[in-house]
Amino acid sequence: MQIDVKIFTLLEKVGHFTLLNLANLGKIMIFAANSVAACFTPPFYPRLILRQFLQIGYFSLPVVGLTAIFSGAVLALQSYSGFSRFNAESTIATVVVLSITRELGPVLAGLMVAGRVGASMAAAIGTMKVTEQLDALRTLSTNPFKYLIAPRIIAGVLMLPLLVLVADVIGVMGGYLVSVHSLGFSPGPYIASTFKFLEQIDVVSGLTKAAFFGFVISVMGCYFGYHSKGGAEGVGIATTNAVVSASIAILLLNYIITGIFFG
Repeated sequence: MQIDVKIFTLLEKVGHFTLLNLANLGKIMIFAANSVAACFTPPFYPRLILRQFLQIGYFSLPVVGLTAIFSGAVLALQSYSGFSRFNAESTIATVVVLSITRELGPVLAGLMVAGRVGASMAAAIGTMKVTEQLDALRTLSTNPFKYLIAPRIIAGVLMLPLLVLVADVIGVMGGYLVSVHSLGFSPGPYIASTFKFLEQIDVVSGLTKAAFFGFVISVMGCYFGYHSKGGAEGVGIATTNAVVSASIAILLLNYIITGIFFG
C-alpha cells in the first residue's frame, strides 16, 4: 500500500513539473509572438535600434574574436594530433574550415553573446520592471514591447550573423597561423585546401543558425527581465535564467537546424 502511495506521489510530482514547464513554454511562445508583431508595426525607434546594434554587435566583437581565434588554433592542434596517426594531415585545413563555419563559429559566438548580451538585457529590463519604470512607460502611452523589446530583437537577429561571419574568418585564420607557423604546413597548399571543399551551404547554414540564435537570445533576455519580480534578488534570478535558457535553446536549435541542412 505504501509503495502505491509513493508511486502516485512520484507521478503527481512528475506531472506537475511537466505541466509547469509546458505552461512556461507557452508563455514564452506568446511573448515571442507579441515581440515579433512589435517589430513590424509602427512606431519604430531607429535610434534605439542603432544603439542595440552597437551593444550587441560592436561591443561583442572582442569576446567573439578571441573565442574564435583560440578555437581555430586548438582545433588545428587537435586535428593534427589525431590525423597524424593515420597519415591524414592534408585534411586538417578542410576540417578546420568546415568545423568553424558549420558548428564552432555560430555555436561559440551564440553562447558568448548569450552570456554577455542576454544577461545585460535581462538585468536592464528586470531593473526597469522592479522599479516600476515599465508602468511609467505605459502611463506615457509608450508600448514597452515596441520601445524596449523590438529594438533588441531586431538587432539580435541582424547582428549575430555578422558576428558569426567575423568569427568564421578569425577562426580559420587561427587554424592557419598554428598550422603554418607551428606545424610546418606550406601557406599556399594550406589556403588552397581550405577553399577546395568549402561550399556555399556550409557558410549559409552557419549564418542561418546565427540568426535564430540572435532571436532566441533576445527573446529569452527580454522575457525573463520583463517577468522578473522581487527586487534585486529577482533581477539576479532572471539574469541567470535568461543565460541558461538561451544557452540550452542554442544547443537544441543547433541540432535541429543541422539536421535540416545536412540530415
